Amino acid sequence: MIPFSPPHIDKKIIDEVCASLQSGWITTGPRTRKLETMIAEYCAVPEVLCVSSNSAGMELMLRWFGVGPGDEVIIPAYTYCATANVVVHCGATPVMVDVNDDFCINVEAIRRAITPRTKVIMPVDIAGWPCDYDAINALVNEPDIQCLFAPNNDIQQSLNRILVLSDAAHSIGARYHGKRTGGLTDISVFSFHAVKNITTAEGGAICLNLPAQFDNNLIYKRLKTLSLHGQSKDAFEKTQIGNWRYDVVDVGYKCNMPDVLAAIGLVELERYDTVLERRRRIFELYDEAFSSHPQFQTPLHRSADRESSYHVYSLRINHITEEVRDCIMQRIFEQEVAVNVHFIPLPLLSYYRNAGYQINHYPVAYDNFAREISLPVYFNLTDEQVHTVIQAVINSVKNI
Repeated sequence: MIPFSPPHIDKKIIDEVCASLQSGWITTGPRTRKLETMIAEYCAVPEVLCVSSNSAGMELMLRWFGVGPGDEVIIPAYTYCATANVVVHCGATPVMVDVNDDFCINVEAIRRAITPRTKVIMPVDIAGWPCDYDAINALVNEPDIQCLFAPNNDIQQSLNRILVLSDAAHSIGARYHGKRTGGLTDISVFSFHAVKNITTAEGGAICLNLPAQFDNNLIYKRLKTLSLHGQSKDAFEKTQIGNWRYDVVDVGYKCNMPDVLAAIGLVELERYDTVLERRRRIFELYDEAFSSHPQFQTPLHRSADRESSYHVYSLRINHITEEVRDCIMQRIFEQEVAVNVHFIPLPLLSYYRNAGYQINHYPVAYDNFAREISLPVYFNLTDEQVHTVIQAVINSVKNI
């Protein structure tokens, strides 16, 4: 069986994890800080805070900005449930809008959805393809849009516009106008879940890139405190001689990244250029096979201004229904190839459907979903296996 997305765990990672275990320090400490520094340098941002997941990072930022009951957060209807769930956890309302053919949030749909209750826009880089950040950043700075913004705390007053919080779970290493994701807007949050391009088993990273009126280092320290129950010192700092005394300055959360997981990320990021190159090659092999067949729509992964992180190869099949897509997937599984779908649009999920969201309001999101099959992409996938996947897909489409 060709699996869908196994992690790339080799001796180098095992050795680094073992070194962390043998160091006597496995929770948040020097390895986590080193990973934060490496990510900040890689993405060219002032500060990075590593946390327990992308979801934790997104919610932490919403709460830092003061998002709560009565507020609205604009998100795409086509995304994983975490994007919406963190808004609900804060007591705010997710305002869903449709996406483009490239799976990214539609900027004009964002414009139509903005109200005086809008506090945050959360674009999502689906499959590793960056959203149009120039257009989104320009939108929130338009005088007519800024006039609608109603700040309700000092942080919001200081920004004095809608915050752009990028759900960049898929897109570390992607580029937009030559710049890497992480530094394309106010704040971006990566995921290091087990199936991501870079993994720490579970984990995420908040990239701070706020404008000049903010001290990103001071905000980093504030967020670190909030990620540790509001405690003024982390456990490593408290172990230093004579430094045991601490304070709790806020009712915080528990979402820090431990060193034993950061150890995996250190190795992953160090060799990431090689990983990206291999993932790019797999995308190219798929393109070569499918682009000549009129029944297939290959995903965008490189253009004049953007380059993907090559996280998910989202193949779409033309002129089929959702039910036919599912039958094709079953045939592919029967040929011992694992495939997936990224993602079921939020309005089709029971919780959000029961909350009143209707899929017919998001026709592009539904069309993208109904025809999409995600193909295996990972470092150890061989060219021979890629051709096996290709043949399984072509055979299954022909048979159905």
